[in-house]
Amino acid sequence: MQKKAVQRLTMPTEERLLVDRRSAAQYLSISQRSLDYLLARGELTMKRIGTRTLIPLAELKRYAEFDHKRLTG
Repeated sequence: MQKKAVQRLTMPTEERLLVDRRSAAQYLSISQRSLDYLLARGELTMKRIGTRTLIPLAELKRYAEFDHKRLTG
């Protein structure tokens, strides 16, 4: 019996409700490590679906609208 190939829906980041850590870091023009610091400090909220960490795009837009003096510290 053959397995059916799973088709992935590809859509632009701007149209997604949730994005993965890599896409979120790219969206904010920061490293994944810097994004992890923001998540750990609660400056960005995330959703867990299974083992995946996903960040709402609306949350990234909200964060990007404000000035931030430094990322770590």
